[in-house]
Amino acid sequence: MFNLLLCRRRNRDSMFSMCKQTHPATSVEFAISCRFFNNLEENLVVAGANMLKVYRISPNVEAGQRQKLNPNEMRIAPKMRLECLATYFLYGNVMSLQCVSLAGAMQDALLVSFKDAKLSVLQHDPDTYALKTLSLHYFEEEDIRGGWTGRYFVPVVRVDPDARCAVMLVYGKRLVVLPFRKDNSLDEIELTDVKPFKKAPTAMVSRTPIMASYLITLKELDEKIDNVLDIQFLHGYYEPTLLILYEPVRTCSGRIKVRSDTCVLVAISLNIQQRVHPIIWTVNSLPFDCFQVYPIQKPIGGCLVMTVNAVIYLNQSVPPYGVSLNSSADNSTSFPLKPQDGVRISLDCANFAFIDVDKLVISLRTGELYVLTLCVDSMRTVRNFHFHKAAASVLTSCICVCHSEYIFLGSRLGNSLLLHFTEEDQSTVITLDVDAEQQAEQQEDQDIEEVYDVDQIELAAPQAKSRRIEDEELEVYGSGAKASVLQLRKFIFEVCDSLINVAPINYMCAGERVEFEEDGTTLRPHAENLHDLKIELVAATGHSKNGALSVFVNCINPQIITSFELDGCLDVWTVFDDATKKTSRHDQHDFMLLSQRNSTLVLQTGQEINEIENTGFTVNQATIFVGNLGQQRFIVQVTTRHVRLLQGTRLIQNVPIDVGSPVVQVSIADPYVCLRMLNGQVITLALRETRGSPRLAINKHTITSSPAVVAIAAYKDLSGLFTVKSDDVLNLTGGSGSGFGHSFGGYMKAEPNMKVEDEEDLLYGDAGNAFKINSMAVLAQQSKQKNSDWWRRLLVQAKPSYWLVVSRKSGTLEIYSMPDMKLVYHINDVGNGAMVLSDALEFVSLSSSTQENSKVGIVQSCMPQHANSPLPLELSLVGLGLNGERPVLMVRTRVELLIYQVFRYPKGNLKIRFRKLEQLNLLDQQPSHIELEENDEEEELESYNMQPKYVQKLRPFSNVGGLAGIMVCGVNPCFVFLTARGELRIHRLQGNGDVRSFAAFNNVNIPNGFLYFDTTFELKISVLPSYLSYDSVWPVRKVPLRCTPRQLVYHRENRVYCLITQTEEPMTKYYRFNGEDKELSEESRGERFIYPNGSQFEMVLISPETWEIVPDASIRFEPWEHVTAFKIVKLSYEGTRSGLKEYLCIGTNFNYSEDITSRGNIHIYDIIEVVPEPGKPMTKFKLKEVFKKEQKGPVSAISDVLGFLVTGLGQKIYIWQLRDGDLIGVAFIDTNIYVHQIITVKSLIFIADVYKSISLLRFQEEHRTLSLASRDFNPLEVYGIEFMVDNSNLGFLVTDAERNLIVYMYQPEARESLGGQKLIRKADYHLGQVVNTMFRVQCHQRGVHQRQPFLYENKHFVVYGTLDGGLGYCLPLPEKVYRRFLMLQNVLLSYQDHLCGLNPKEFRTLKSFKKQGLNPSRCIIDGDLIWSYRLLPNSDRNEVAKKIGTRTEEILSDLLEIERLSGVF
Repeated sequence: MFNLLLCRRRNRDSMFSMCKQTHPATSVEFAISCRFFNNLEENLVVAGANMLKVYRISPNVEAGQRQKLNPNEMRIAPKMRLECLATYFLYGNVMSLQCVSLAGAMQDALLVSFKDAKLSVLQHDPDTYALKTLSLHYFEEEDIRGGWTGRYFVPVVRVDPDARCAVMLVYGKRLVVLPFRKDNSLDEIELTDVKPFKKAPTAMVSRTPIMASYLITLKELDEKIDNVLDIQFLHGYYEPTLLILYEPVRTCSGRIKVRSDTCVLVAISLNIQQRVHPIIWTVNSLPFDCFQVYPIQKPIGGCLVMTVNAVIYLNQSVPPYGVSLNSSADNSTSFPLKPQDGVRISLDCANFAFIDVDKLVISLRTGELYVLTLCVDSMRTVRNFHFHKAAASVLTSCICVCHSEYIFLGSRLGNSLLLHFTEEDQSTVITLDVDAEQQAEQQEDQDIEEVYDVDQIELAAPQAKSRRIEDEELEVYGSGAKASVLQLRKFIFEVCDSLINVAPINYMCAGERVEFEEDGTTLRPHAENLHDLKIELVAATGHSKNGALSVFVNCINPQIITSFELDGCLDVWTVFDDATKKTSRHDQHDFMLLSQRNSTLVLQTGQEINEIENTGFTVNQATIFVGNLGQQRFIVQVTTRHVRLLQGTRLIQNVPIDVGSPVVQVSIADPYVCLRMLNGQVITLALRETRGSPRLAINKHTITSSPAVVAIAAYKDLSGLFTVKSDDVLNLTGGSGSGFGHSFGGYMKAEPNMKVEDEEDLLYGDAGNAFKINSMAVLAQQSKQKNSDWWRRLLVQAKPSYWLVVSRKSGTLEIYSMPDMKLVYHINDVGNGAMVLSDALEFVSLSSSTQENSKVGIVQSCMPQHANSPLPLELSLVGLGLNGERPVLMVRTRVELLIYQVFRYPKGNLKIRFRKLEQLNLLDQQPSHIELEENDEEEELESYNMQPKYVQKLRPFSNVGGLAGIMVCGVNPCFVFLTARGELRIHRLQGNGDVRSFAAFNNVNIPNGFLYFDTTFELKISVLPSYLSYDSVWPVRKVPLRCTPRQLVYHRENRVYCLITQTEEPMTKYYRFNGEDKELSEESRGERFIYPNGSQFEMVLISPETWEIVPDASIRFEPWEHVTAFKIVKLSYEGTRSGLKEYLCIGTNFNYSEDITSRGNIHIYDIIEVVPEPGKPMTKFKLKEVFKKEQKGPVSAISDVLGFLVTGLGQKIYIWQLRDGDLIGVAFIDTNIYVHQIITVKSLIFIADVYKSISLLRFQEEHRTLSLASRDFNPLEVYGIEFMVDNSNLGFLVTDAERNLIVYMYQPEARESLGGQKLIRKADYHLGQVVNTMFRVQCHQRGVHQRQPFLYENKHFVVYGTLDGGLGYCLPLPEKVYRRFLMLQNVLLSYQDHLCGLNPKEFRTLKSFKKQGLNPSRCIIDGDLIWSYRLLPNSDRNEVAKKIGTRTEEILSDLLEIERLSGVF
């Protein structure tokens, strides 16, 4: 009994919470180019944190331009863009990424490694468009670890260039070798003909392309191998040959005088069959700062060793050649180096990529791009290096070359860029001669090139003229000395595209959103209560010149231009007048029609909006649909009884529809009009223009009306994916097949007699002919021509085709070709929402149309049907993306909206399949679709009037704010976009709930806007705010600062943001200690020395109305003064009024050098409003200094408690009182090592130590004492702290260096807390990304539909931002919801297949460097896993819900409620 009480007691005191990432990481850490979908198309695969994305480089050509172009005549490729074709979330952070072409495979496989020693081999699955795991390799057993508990080592993967094997370095001590089968016996058998294996399983294993892996211990190869810096495979060896760069005995820059040149390079030949590994080549005494080695392809061979200050070329039988890039190399190594003239750079943090056999691009840590050319003489030895500064760009984390003339710069600190590089025409000729003096002179004569800054996309350099490849002459001079003439080409880089990146989030805060009212004036935010407070999330992101302020919004707040009341209007449409007659702009809407229950309003929209009468439009009946036909020359108006064709306002034709049932739905695919009757019939009409008189003709082909059709969608396909011809899919030339141009990730047969491995032989002939360097230019010319086919193929225009999609009462979805109305595709049970929709008639030939219906009947009776799948109520098939190349199918059921993308599939009748992208929760809707049972007279009459249930909820639009997409009306209204970037974006609309009807509206006064009715009968005419970028996960606005943003706070009283910025410039002076005091001394180290950078800090005010810096209101701090802490503090105000007043408080530290004691300042400022200067409304703020004084140590953290100021000075905590412009000390306490964050609530002070975890202090005002209440006894490197507020329970949320979230609680009555001295760890969770900044938001119910009782009263959720650009929240859960989610989480762990074999539970378990005697507490629900429940098919969801004893609706409404709570920005 006692135990039971104890358990209950414990549960009550626990902090149940859930962590969910709502904005994925945007930083890019790895990029490789591989043939991901098929062997014909090269893709770019990008990884960052736990994301994997696959892009294609596509022409950025609009449909209008595309018709004028003839791809075969184009010499130069058009401007390109990156199009995302697939995105995958992994339960683990990618540590290394490589690709390999396995024997007999249709596409490349990816090798992805994860901490500590896991390797997954993945491949694209063409049947389901998913990523399938080919094999898993796990090396985390204790004996392999060799006693290591820390997670220090990155598992690095490298692949042999001839695809014979791959190696992975684990724990820095061992190599895993993964051999690949190279025999081609698999190629001869078609993969489809392979029969199931009847033999023993061993026979099956022996045929797989990946053979068994094995381990090599490096110490066994050579005692000294330790501290491996880099491993690489060399080119052109008979067996796979691995280079290992290592440092047997370590040194550092402070010990150069004692020990330098410590690195060693060793080459190992891997004999995989015998598993013997002889060392074949060793180079000793390389400079201590080597960090990478790069193999060079044949015909040059060998490798480049990169050090921080030098570049060294090494080859097995050739003397080394090295150059120093600055003067630091001269006195740090005794390796023979030649100074490189005209170059002063450092390769620290640089990235490299080969763009040719002898040229590589170097991206420095400052963002400059250099092209390094290896100058080779006639004996193919490297005789010289040539550096050419080509551009200045983003700070990179990786570089990848695609399609041989595009280069992708991946970045963690700024937007990733795609650049196109071209060679300039005028070449510099230099002679490689024995005589070095001559050569040095020639180097000096060379002119300095222009430097293009490619940071800003607008500054792209002009396209180069068509390239000319000149033969490289080889001349031999008389004097017996070998020499050759080499041409050095300059390169021009221009930006093609950029990927938005908001990493790293250094600091963030919440501020109030500025509203824009009808007349364009900005309204000050005025919130009466917290419910109405509209907040936005502002983050200081980026670094150095990529620094920016990012403003995030996760619900779109449309800018309402005007609104007027229209009683009883149920639906609205906008249409164009005859385009041929219009004089003004063609794309402006001319008429607006509003439908009431049994009548219609017609408005003309020009400069003003007026009602017009006596037109060809019918007004005394309800309108079901209005749209344009015939390239926008005609208008079609459909009522429940008629179809009317108009030109402008003139009626041309009226077609009565009399089939004993009203028209209830219309769908148009110009020139077809499809009507659905209430009784389930479908009628199609087509626009015919014979002898100049346009007519609508009824199609004599019909489709069966039983079972009754419940939804239709007509679709005009421009993507070429919808095709019944198989040659469109398996076409290799791309000449005739229309569909091939945009094959969206299909799979093709490999081209005969050319494999990827033979590419080198193509370029350089056989190894024997490699001496004929003359022919290289000719070969390059041919390969250039061949290489440009890929973009010509993508420019081929597909012929439009017309299709009708219908869903029936039986739950099936069918696709018919128009106009012959042949059934080409049949999906059973579409409302179930399977991940992949495939054709039930895939193996039934559709040649004979007579028995068509009977065949469908047979298939239906054979296929499994789920009993209670929701019925599809509405369909939409729309071509999104650029020029409609990405068809998206939407199916709306009563509970949700299913969104599918179409992908190419080579079997079956219609060569496509559908893959589910997303599923939207529409739970709160009232069951609006009730069949009419009794056929009373009134019912029948009523059914001919307009009714709310006929109003379509899915509204496609072609241009709202420059974007095409679909508006989903209803209770949870949202915009669905899929732009040329290729990623699906869903943005919710903020407002009071329901949107009943929607139409795009483009007008003189409202450019590219839209109209909508919400719950009231007010027609709101609005536009999307133009300053936001909608093509990102959350709409975001990036305000470039061109410097590093640091701390950021929002001053609510004056509604202004205060930001600390940091700029860096080289400095030649520094302070040195001379016994008593410090003195400034200046250094002069010659022109090749790279001086260190000094930081300059500044505080600026930024107004949220314009996002510009307020002029004349900034503070520049002294040189050497670093801002370490910044907060707005409420201090007790001595003066005319009592109470608290807000001040800006800044803590700084003077970073001089290690010999000089650290001291810092406390600055306190007040923002005062003054009369602004005329014409400059921004100048109304000034900063007034209240206090500034030097302290005895660095001011490392700041907060306030009960009107007093709290500061951390290193390890001391002081409490001050502000009186008469001076700070008077009140109390102090000594803590652990270095306090870097303080937050307070009431009289409790919560502090974070950089090494010794967290402590809780208490300040008693009446006794003026500061005492330690409780602390965590275990060491922990704390990064961020925040309170978790769950009603009356207070938890302490901590983020640490190991990327964990931990929740502590103060429970003095618990036994393990030692009477309250120790904080108890209540929950922990591994996030996988570093969190430096968090804030709290109170939970509120928003929107009309509220669940009772509200379970989240007085709970706060914590919003966090990560260094990888992710955002998420941690939310305390009610116990009932927590228990339900916990059971759901446990079922889902075993229910879903794990991508890459990664287990979510293992990933979310607390990770730590040292083994601690603590069990993981868990107790935090993995929100990402719970949310994956939504994407399960309906039958699976019901099964899972049944397992845990609840209903699907319960779980979905819990999820919806949490989504509503967190959608406050």
